[in-house]
Amino acid sequence: MNSLHTHIARGLVSAALVVSSGTGFAADTATHSQLTLDGAHRAVAASLKYAREHDAPGGAIAVVDAGGHVILVERIDGTFPAGTDISVGKARTSVMFKRPTKGIEDTINKGRDAMIPVAAVTWFTPLQGGIPITVNGEIVGGIGVSGASSAQQDEEIAIAGAKALETPATAAVEKRSAAEVKAAFAQGETGATLVESDAYRVAASRRDDAGQAELHAVDTDIFYVLEGRATVVVGGEIVDGKPTAPNEIRGSSIRGGETRDIGPGDVLTIPRGIPHWFRSVKAPFRYYVVKSVAGA
Repeated sequence: MNSLHTHIARGLVSAALVVSSGTGFAADTATHSQLTLDGAHRAVAASLKYAREHDAPGGAIAVVDAGGHVILVERIDGTFPAGTDISVGKARTSVMFKRPTKGIEDTINKGRDAMIPVAAVTWFTPLQGGIPITVNGEIVGGIGVSGASSAQQDEEIAIAGAKALETPATAAVEKRSAAEVKAAFAQGETGATLVESDAYRVAASRRDDAGQAELHAVDTDIFYVLEGRATVVVGGEIVDGKPTAPNEIRGSSIRGGETRDIGPGDVLTIPRGIPHWFRSVKAPFRYYVVKSVAGA
């Protein structure tokens, strides 16, 4: 065998040994979790929920992946236009530096001006309101908020979104005894809540007469009638409608709309955003109300 053939043979043997070795590349690669669009939507939904519950006047919310690339941006109506770009910058900075942006802003405010030129070499928006998103101890992305009532509220809204992904949502198995259900129907003027979670609520409800017109911006209502009959108007326009709580509007009646007669055994589903009104009730009227929370 000549010299050339000898070198080729040795090369083939060496290549075979590398390929056949199961550990040859094991230390050279790693598997990482990846933030999905569904996950980004879940984080934004949690942030929006916190913003509404705490009367934030606005807010742009941005979610980026572990490389700082934008996955999702949403902006509350009325938020100043530049809030979108700032929220993206905060989210990217939290990922690139693997820490909340408040700490970076505090460092600069304490006199470390040497950090300011960092913006020339990488994404850098050192303003409070950026939080890394961590799943099982691994940073999979970041969330940034800009345009709320203060820098502190920006951060609080971002934290609410990040926390929504820290651990998978779990729900406990709930049971209410017949005695508890009976007592709930008898409480107050209209009954009481039986089960409540971030994703849904179940109430034992009763009505003795007509009620106010209602619109829920976040909740979907599902009625299951046990006893009595009622006529419900759905759709149309609420008369004299006024906000009574975040994402809730009530009024005296409904103009237009369609009627639905419901009785024992019937199920009526009213998606969020649709006005509805118990126009008349034949008492005693008892029903279960399941409220499904949007985005949960």
